[in-house]
Amino acid sequence: MQAANPRRGYILGLSAYIIWGLFPLYFKAIASVPAVEIIIHRVLWSALFGALLLLVWKHPGWWRELRENPRRLAILALSGTLIAANWLTYVWSVNNGRMLEASLGYYINPLVNVLLGMLILGERLRRMQWIAVGLAAVGVAQQVWQVGSLPWVSLVLALTFGFYGLIRKQAPVKALPGLVVETWMLVPIALAWLLFNPTATSAQAAFWTSSEAWWLVAAGPVTLVPLVCFNAAARHLPYTTLGFLQYLAPTLVLLQAVLLFGEHLSSSTLVAFIFIWAGLAVYSVDAWISLRRRS
Repeated sequence: MQAANPRRGYILGLSAYIIWGLFPLYFKAIASVPAVEIIIHRVLWSALFGALLLLVWKHPGWWRELRENPRRLAILALSGTLIAANWLTYVWSVNNGRMLEASLGYYINPLVNVLLGMLILGERLRRMQWIAVGLAAVGVAQQVWQVGSLPWVSLVLALTFGFYGLIRKQAPVKALPGLVVETWMLVPIALAWLLFNPTATSAQAAFWTSSEAWWLVAAGPVTLVPLVCFNAAARHLPYTTLGFLQYLAPTLVLLQAVLLFGEHLSSSTLVAFIFIWAGLAVYSVDAWISLRRRS
């Protein structure tokens, strides 16, 4: 598969993954709010800010195209469900001391992307890319061995986001309109949850006089920006390449866990980390050579 604009794709992809990598700082700031409630507000504020952004960033004819193609709406409903499940799992893991498993999930995700790219999109890997995949697989296996049991948090994160990206790459819907529709289709569920949970933290009037209220409101733009970047990047890069950029996010999460939140970095984790970054280095060199040849 030929990338439409690889330079732009790399910039967008890097932006998305760096922001995602810094998400623990945001979720730690609102750790007193239950994970489900945070996701409810991510949906509501993302829907609001997304609709406002769509008024400014014009996409002529997008709603008519969706209305005339109900199958696309069904696809967006599925992708919206997947990303909501991913959000919930990630927020819960960060605020319940499972950052290692969250990091592992996003290390596994590029391998899921590579597998989906080969099996479903027909993408083929060159020799250096296979070497990169092998190095990364060794690193991931080391991480799995260290956890000592089936890391369900990691698997849920990897699979939900892997299939989300694949569905959005295949759906002929532009990034921002697709994201807005995804979130608005979840709004009725979010409102129903608030209606049937009157004792929720954010349902109390006193909560909205606290600083945490503003952090919840910020969930809209904080969620929208990296997703828009990711969805746009998916249209400019092969899915396997986009998958390897994903290593940036768990690396940032791992660094924060060790340097900011006092988690112990064992020698086995460091070995896995080295293998994964070696794979990323090999893959990046191959991608650079490929881009030079195209130029």
